[in-house]
Amino acid sequence: MLTNIMYVTVYVTDQDRALEFYTEGLGLEKRLDFPGPDGRFLTVGVPLSPVQIILWSHAPAAGQPGGAGAPGPLILESEDLRKDFESMRRRGVVFEESEPVDYPFGVRVEAVDPDGNRISLRQQLKP
Repeated sequence: MLTNIMYVTVYVTDQDRALEFYTEGLGLEKRLDFPGPDGRFLTVGVPLSPVQIILWSHAPAAGQPGGAGAPGPLILESEDLRKDFESMRRRGVVFEESEPVDYPFGVRVEAVDPDGNRISLRQQLKP
């Protein structure tokens, strides 16, 4: 029986640049970083979450996620998305929208990493 999500992968063309974006821009923490037989194994994660995001080196334009309206390969949750949005924007994170948008399920905004990967940021509606 499956018990957990261990890793998800985001394909990047420059692992150092991606590490800077995901840690300094989005505020994730660096978890693993070591050379492996198939390349550098580099992960980041949300503090206190067991799920790790692999920042895997990949050729440019080798398949990016869908366009506007489609969720990104990552959906990260925030307790206060508007506050986090302002903080991330000050740190240079690029967003598709000028402000987070209200939806029936909560609030959302889409960030874009240096390789064009869309990162969906969400705040669930409080009951």
